[in-house]
Amino acid sequence: MTNQTWFHRAASRREFIFAGAGAMCALGLAARADEPLEHQGRVMTVMGPIEPRSMDVTLSHEHVLVDFIGWKETGKHRYDEDDAFRVILPHLRKLRRLGCKTLVECTPNYIGRDPALLLRLARESDLHLLTNTGIYGAANEKFVPDSAREASADQLADEWVKEWREGIGDTGVRPGFIKTGVNNGPLSELDRKLFRAACRTHKRTGLTIACHTGGGGAINDELDILEDEGLAGEALIWVHAQNERDFQLHARAARLGVWVSFDGVSTKNRFDYVTRLKAMKDRGLLHRVLISHDAGWYSPGEPEGGDFRPYDAVFTALIPELRQSGFDRDELHRLVTKNPQTAFTIQTRLA
Repeated sequence: MTNQTWFHRAASRREFIFAGAGAMCALGLAARADEPLEHQGRVMTVMGPIEPRSMDVTLSHEHVLVDFIGWKETGKHRYDEDDAFRVILPHLRKLRRLGCKTLVECTPNYIGRDPALLLRLARESDLHLLTNTGIYGAANEKFVPDSAREASADQLADEWVKEWREGIGDTGVRPGFIKTGVNNGPLSELDRKLFRAACRTHKRTGLTIACHTGGGGAINDELDILEDEGLAGEALIWVHAQNERDFQLHARAARLGVWVSFDGVSTKNRFDYVTRLKAMKDRGLLHRVLISHDAGWYSPGEPEGGDFRPYDAVFTALIPELRQSGFDRDELHRLVTKNPQTAFTIQTRLA
Protein backbone atom coordinates (compact mmCIF):
# COMPACT_ATOMS: atom_id res chain seq x y z
CA MET A 1 0.00 0.00 0.00
CA THR A 2 1.47 3.38 -0.98
CA ASN A 3 1.75 6.36 1.38
CA GLN A 4 -0.79 8.19 -0.75
CA THR A 5 -3.27 5.31 -0.47
CA TRP A 6 -3.07 4.81 3.29
CA PHE A 7 -3.27 8.51 4.01
CA HIS A 8 -6.47 8.92 2.03
CA ARG A 9 -8.10 6.01 3.86
CA ALA A 10 -11.06 7.37 5.84
CA ALA A 11 -10.01 10.92 4.89
CA SER A 12 -13.52 12.11 4.12
CA ARG A 13 -14.80 11.22 7.58
CA ARG A 14 -11.80 12.86 9.25
CA GLU A 15 -12.13 16.01 7.17
CA PHE A 16 -15.77 16.36 8.22
CA ILE A 17 -14.99 15.90 11.91
CA PHE A 18 -11.83 18.01 12.00
CA ALA A 19 -13.29 20.80 9.87
CA GLY A 20 -16.01 21.37 12.45
CA ALA A 21 -13.48 21.45 15.26
CA GLY A 22 -11.29 23.82 13.27
CA ALA A 23 -14.20 26.23 12.92
CA MET A 24 -14.67 26.20 16.70
CA CYS A 25 -10.99 26.94 17.26
CA ALA A 26 -11.09 29.76 14.71
CA LEU A 27 -13.90 31.35 16.73
CA GLY A 28 -11.88 30.98 19.93
CA LEU A 29 -14.30 28.40 21.33
CA ALA A 30 -12.84 25.50 23.29
CA ALA A 31 -15.09 22.49 23.68
CA ARG A 32 -16.00 21.57 27.23
CA ALA A 33 -13.35 19.49 29.01
CA ASP A 34 -13.78 16.98 31.82
CA GLU A 35 -12.13 19.39 34.27
CA PRO A 36 -11.81 23.19 34.56
CA LEU A 37 -9.12 24.38 32.18
CA GLU A 38 -6.55 26.47 34.01
CA HIS A 39 -4.76 29.28 32.17
CA GLN A 40 -6.93 28.85 29.09
CA GLY A 41 -5.83 31.19 26.32
CA ARG A 42 -2.35 31.66 27.77
CA VAL A 43 1.06 30.02 27.26
CA MET A 44 2.97 28.32 30.08
CA THR A 45 6.69 29.09 30.25
CA VAL A 46 9.15 27.81 32.84
CA MET A 47 8.73 31.14 34.66
CA GLY A 48 4.94 31.04 34.56
CA PRO A 49 2.03 31.89 32.25
CA ILE A 50 2.24 34.64 29.63
CA GLU A 51 -0.08 36.03 26.99
CA PRO A 52 0.46 34.42 23.57
CA ARG A 53 1.46 37.74 21.99
CA SER A 54 4.37 37.94 24.48
CA MET A 55 6.01 34.94 22.77
CA ASP A 56 6.89 37.18 19.81
CA VAL A 57 9.42 35.49 17.49
CA THR A 58 9.59 31.80 18.42
CA LEU A 59 11.59 28.70 17.62
CA SER A 60 9.16 25.85 18.15
CA HIS A 61 11.49 22.82 18.37
CA GLU A 62 14.93 23.12 19.96
CA HIS A 63 17.03 21.53 22.75
CA VAL A 64 19.44 22.85 25.36
CA LEU A 65 20.56 19.53 26.87
CA VAL A 66 20.00 15.96 25.62
CA ASP A 67 21.28 12.71 27.12
CA PHE A 68 20.86 9.76 24.78
CA ILE A 69 22.27 7.15 27.16
CA GLY A 70 18.92 5.56 28.02
CA TRP A 71 16.36 5.84 30.81
CA LYS A 72 18.17 3.59 33.31
CA GLU A 73 21.42 5.58 33.30
CA THR A 74 20.32 9.16 32.70
CA GLY A 75 20.05 11.74 35.47
CA LYS A 76 21.57 14.92 36.85
CA HIS A 77 24.52 12.91 38.17
CA ARG A 78 25.66 12.74 34.54
CA TYR A 79 26.66 16.41 34.30
CA ASP A 80 27.51 19.49 36.28
CA GLU A 81 24.62 21.96 36.05
CA ASP A 82 26.89 24.97 36.46
CA ASP A 83 29.08 23.80 33.58
CA ALA A 84 26.05 23.17 31.36
CA PHE A 85 24.70 26.61 32.26
CA ARG A 86 28.04 28.23 31.34
CA VAL A 87 28.18 26.51 27.94
CA ILE A 88 24.53 26.98 26.94
CA LEU A 89 23.87 30.57 28.05
CA PRO A 90 25.97 32.32 25.34
CA HIS A 91 24.02 30.49 22.62
CA LEU A 92 20.72 31.65 24.07
CA ARG A 93 21.95 35.22 24.41
CA LYS A 94 23.08 35.16 20.77
CA LEU A 95 19.62 33.92 19.78
CA ARG A 96 18.03 36.77 21.72
CA ARG A 97 20.22 39.28 19.85
CA LEU A 98 18.95 37.79 16.57
CA GLY A 99 15.46 38.91 17.59
CA CYS A 100 14.04 35.65 18.93
CA LYS A 101 12.01 35.90 22.14
CA THR A 102 10.82 32.33 22.81
CA LEU A 103 12.44 28.90 22.55
CA VAL A 104 10.38 25.72 22.92
CA GLU A 105 12.68 23.18 24.60
CA CYS A 106 11.62 19.72 23.45
CA THR A 107 13.83 17.39 25.50
CA PRO A 108 11.50 14.87 27.18
CA ASN A 109 11.73 13.23 30.57
CA TYR A 110 14.34 10.42 30.75
CA ILE A 111 16.39 12.03 27.96
CA GLY A 112 17.79 14.97 29.91
CA ARG A 113 14.81 17.23 30.67
CA ASP A 114 16.05 19.65 33.35
CA PRO A 115 13.45 22.26 34.37
CA ALA A 116 15.72 23.74 37.07
CA LEU A 117 18.44 24.44 34.50
CA LEU A 118 15.87 25.90 32.11
CA LEU A 119 14.61 28.22 34.82
CA ARG A 120 18.14 29.55 35.42
CA LEU A 121 18.70 30.00 31.69
CA ALA A 122 15.39 31.79 31.19
CA ARG A 123 16.21 34.29 33.93
CA GLU A 124 19.63 35.10 32.51
CA SER A 125 18.93 35.00 28.77
CA ASP A 126 15.79 37.19 28.61
CA LEU A 127 14.12 34.38 26.64
CA HIS A 128 10.81 32.68 27.30
CA LEU A 129 11.51 28.94 27.56
CA LEU A 130 8.88 26.19 27.46
CA THR A 131 9.39 22.66 28.78
CA ASN A 132 7.15 19.61 28.56
CA THR A 133 5.54 16.59 30.13
CA GLY A 134 5.19 13.15 28.56
CA ILE A 135 7.36 10.16 27.58
CA TYR A 136 9.22 9.52 24.33
CA GLY A 137 8.66 6.14 22.70
CA ALA A 138 10.76 6.56 19.56
CA ALA A 139 14.32 5.19 19.18
CA ASN A 140 12.97 1.68 19.75
CA GLU A 141 11.58 2.66 23.16
CA LYS A 142 15.04 3.12 24.70
CA PHE A 143 13.77 6.00 26.83
CA VAL A 144 10.59 4.38 28.16
CA PRO A 145 10.95 3.31 31.81
CA ASP A 146 9.52 0.02 33.05
CA SER A 147 6.87 1.87 35.05
CA ALA A 148 5.49 3.43 31.86
CA ARG A 149 5.44 0.09 30.07
CA GLU A 150 3.33 -1.34 32.88
CA ALA A 151 1.00 1.64 33.34
CA SER A 152 -2.26 2.17 31.48
CA ALA A 153 -2.88 5.19 29.27
CA ASP A 154 -5.04 6.71 32.00
CA GLN A 155 -2.36 6.16 34.64
CA LEU A 156 0.23 7.84 32.43
CA ALA A 157 -2.14 10.74 31.82
CA ASP A 158 -2.65 11.08 35.59
CA GLU A 159 1.12 11.45 36.08
CA TRP A 160 1.44 14.02 33.32
CA VAL A 161 -1.56 15.99 34.56
CA LYS A 162 0.00 15.99 38.02
CA GLU A 163 3.11 17.68 36.60
CA TRP A 164 0.84 20.27 35.02
CA ARG A 165 -1.00 20.96 38.26
CA GLU A 166 1.85 20.73 40.78
CA GLY A 167 4.98 21.36 38.76
CA ILE A 168 7.78 19.02 37.73
CA GLY A 169 9.39 17.43 40.78
CA ASP A 170 10.18 20.05 43.40
CA THR A 171 11.04 22.79 40.88
CA GLY A 172 7.61 24.42 40.66
CA VAL A 173 8.15 24.59 36.87
CA ARG A 174 5.07 23.61 34.90
CA PRO A 175 5.06 22.10 31.40
CA GLY A 176 3.94 24.20 28.44
CA PHE A 177 3.14 21.28 26.13
CA ILE A 178 3.13 17.47 25.89
CA LYS A 179 6.10 15.76 24.21
CA THR A 180 5.97 12.19 23.05
CA GLY A 181 7.52 10.22 20.22
CA VAL A 182 6.69 7.16 18.17
CA ASN A 183 8.54 4.78 15.89
CA ASN A 184 7.69 4.17 12.23
CA GLY A 185 4.16 3.04 11.53
CA PRO A 186 2.18 0.98 11.98
CA LEU A 187 2.40 2.03 15.62
CA SER A 188 3.29 -0.54 18.27
CA GLU A 189 0.95 -1.10 21.17
CA LEU A 190 3.29 0.88 23.43
CA ASP A 191 3.43 3.80 21.01
CA ARG A 192 -0.35 3.73 20.74
CA LYS A 193 -0.66 3.82 24.51
CA LEU A 194 1.75 6.76 24.85
CA PHE A 195 -0.05 8.72 22.17
CA ARG A 196 -3.45 7.93 23.67
CA ALA A 197 -2.17 9.08 27.07
CA ALA A 198 -1.04 12.33 25.44
CA CYS A 199 -4.53 12.81 23.99
CA ARG A 200 -6.14 12.28 27.39
CA THR A 201 -3.68 14.68 28.99
CA HIS A 202 -4.57 17.28 26.38
CA LYS A 203 -8.26 16.95 27.18
CA ARG A 204 -7.58 17.59 30.87
CA THR A 205 -5.02 20.40 30.47
CA GLY A 206 -5.33 22.03 27.04
CA LEU A 207 -1.60 21.48 26.43
CA THR A 208 -0.68 20.88 22.79
CA ILE A 209 0.79 17.49 21.82
CA ALA A 210 4.16 17.58 20.02
CA CYS A 211 4.79 14.07 18.70
CA HIS A 212 8.09 13.00 17.15
CA THR A 213 6.70 11.26 14.07
CA GLY A 214 9.10 11.73 11.19
CA GLY A 215 7.83 10.06 8.01
CA GLY A 216 4.19 9.78 7.11
CA GLY A 217 3.89 6.10 7.99
CA ALA A 218 2.82 6.80 11.58
CA ILE A 219 0.70 9.92 11.13
CA ASN A 220 -2.29 7.96 9.87
CA ASP A 221 -2.40 5.91 13.08
CA GLU A 222 -2.09 9.10 15.13
CA LEU A 223 -5.03 10.63 13.28
CA ASP A 224 -7.08 7.51 13.97
CA ILE A 225 -6.33 7.81 17.69
CA LEU A 226 -7.07 11.54 17.70
CA GLU A 227 -10.44 10.82 16.15
CA ASP A 228 -11.13 7.97 18.57
CA GLU A 229 -10.26 10.22 21.53
CA GLY A 230 -12.48 13.01 20.23
CA LEU A 231 -9.69 15.50 19.48
CA ALA A 232 -9.32 17.90 16.57
CA GLY A 233 -6.23 17.99 14.39
CA GLU A 234 -5.20 21.31 15.97
CA ALA A 235 -4.22 19.42 19.14
CA LEU A 236 -1.23 17.83 17.35
CA ILE A 237 2.14 19.03 16.11
CA TRP A 238 3.64 16.62 13.55
CA VAL A 239 7.28 16.88 14.68
CA HIS A 240 9.99 16.25 12.03
CA ALA A 241 7.49 16.32 9.18
CA GLN A 242 10.40 17.21 6.87
CA ASN A 243 11.40 13.53 6.96
CA GLU A 244 8.32 12.75 4.86
CA ARG A 245 9.08 13.58 1.23
CA ASP A 246 5.52 13.56 -0.08
CA PHE A 247 4.19 17.13 -0.04
CA GLN A 248 0.66 15.84 -0.51
CA LEU A 249 0.81 14.14 2.89
CA HIS A 250 1.87 17.41 4.51
CA ALA A 251 -1.02 19.16 2.80
CA ARG A 252 -3.54 16.51 3.83
CA ALA A 253 -2.47 16.67 7.49
CA ALA A 254 -2.55 20.48 7.45
CA ARG A 255 -6.05 20.53 5.99
CA LEU A 256 -7.13 18.33 8.89
CA GLY A 257 -5.77 21.01 11.25
CA VAL A 258 -2.48 19.35 12.23
CA TRP A 259 0.53 21.62 12.78
CA VAL A 260 3.17 20.51 10.25
CA SER A 261 6.59 21.15 11.79
CA PHE A 262 9.61 21.48 9.49
CA ASP A 263 12.16 21.61 12.26
CA GLY A 264 15.57 20.58 10.92
CA VAL A 265 16.71 23.86 9.34
CA SER A 266 20.43 24.38 8.78
CA THR A 267 22.53 26.56 6.52
CA LYS A 268 23.20 23.54 4.28
CA ASN A 269 19.58 22.55 3.68
CA ARG A 270 17.90 25.97 3.48
CA PHE A 271 16.98 25.57 -0.20
CA ASP A 272 15.19 22.30 0.56
CA TYR A 273 13.15 24.10 3.20
CA VAL A 274 12.31 26.93 0.82
CA THR A 275 10.89 24.29 -1.54
CA ARG A 276 8.79 22.73 1.23
CA LEU A 277 7.47 26.08 2.43
CA LYS A 278 6.64 27.20 -1.11
CA ALA A 279 4.67 23.98 -1.57
CA MET A 280 2.63 24.77 1.55
CA LYS A 281 2.22 28.41 0.51
CA ASP A 282 0.99 27.44 -2.95
CA ARG A 283 -1.65 25.26 -1.31
CA GLY A 284 -2.78 28.05 1.05
CA LEU A 285 -1.50 26.19 4.12
CA LEU A 286 1.22 28.39 5.63
CA HIS A 287 -1.11 28.97 8.59
CA ARG A 288 -0.51 25.32 9.66
CA VAL A 289 3.32 25.34 9.46
CA LEU A 290 6.01 25.65 12.15
CA ILE A 291 9.76 26.01 11.49
CA SER A 292 12.77 25.41 13.72
CA HIS A 293 16.25 23.81 13.86
CA ASP A 294 16.10 20.84 16.28
CA ALA A 295 19.51 22.17 17.26
CA GLY A 296 21.61 23.04 20.29
CA TRP A 297 22.16 20.62 23.04
CA TYR A 298 24.78 20.12 25.65
CA SER A 299 25.69 16.39 25.68
CA PRO A 300 26.53 14.88 29.08
CA GLY A 301 29.70 12.82 29.07
CA GLU A 302 31.37 14.78 26.27
CA PRO A 303 34.07 17.43 26.87
CA GLU A 304 32.48 20.88 27.17
CA GLY A 305 29.15 19.27 26.35
CA GLY A 306 30.20 18.27 22.85
CA ASP A 307 29.50 20.12 19.60
CA PHE A 308 26.70 22.57 20.43
CA ARG A 309 24.83 23.54 17.25
CA PRO A 310 23.68 27.19 17.24
CA TYR A 311 20.09 28.34 16.78
CA ASP A 312 20.75 30.85 14.01
CA ALA A 313 20.13 29.35 10.55
CA VAL A 314 16.41 30.26 10.47
CA PHE A 315 17.35 33.92 10.84
CA THR A 316 20.65 34.12 8.96
CA ALA A 317 19.98 31.67 6.11
CA LEU A 318 16.37 30.53 5.69
CA ILE A 319 14.48 33.81 6.12
CA PRO A 320 16.76 35.71 3.66
CA GLU A 321 16.18 32.94 1.09
CA LEU A 322 12.43 33.05 1.68
CA ARG A 323 12.45 36.80 1.06
CA GLN A 324 14.35 36.24 -2.18
CA SER A 325 11.71 33.65 -3.12
CA GLY A 326 8.84 36.09 -2.73
CA PHE A 327 7.66 35.51 0.83
CA ASP A 328 6.38 38.79 2.20
CA ARG A 329 6.58 40.28 5.67
CA ASP A 330 3.18 38.96 6.75
CA GLU A 331 4.00 35.42 5.64
CA LEU A 332 7.30 35.42 7.52
CA HIS A 333 5.58 36.87 10.59
CA ARG A 334 3.06 34.03 10.41
CA LEU A 335 5.78 31.37 10.28
CA VAL A 336 7.91 32.56 13.19
CA THR A 337 5.40 34.44 15.36
CA LYS A 338 1.70 33.98 14.71
CA ASN A 339 1.67 30.23 14.13
CA PRO A 340 3.70 29.32 17.25
CA GLN A 341 1.54 31.64 19.36
CA THR A 342 -1.57 29.80 18.23
CA ALA A 343 -0.03 26.32 18.41
CA PHE A 344 1.14 26.61 22.03
CA THR A 345 -1.83 28.49 23.46
CA ILE A 346 -3.52 26.42 26.17
CA GLN A 347 -6.86 25.30 24.80
CA THR A 348 -8.69 22.01 24.47
CA ARG A 349 -9.13 21.20 20.81
CA LEU A 350 -12.05 18.79 20.78
CA ALA A 351 -13.91 17.45 17.77
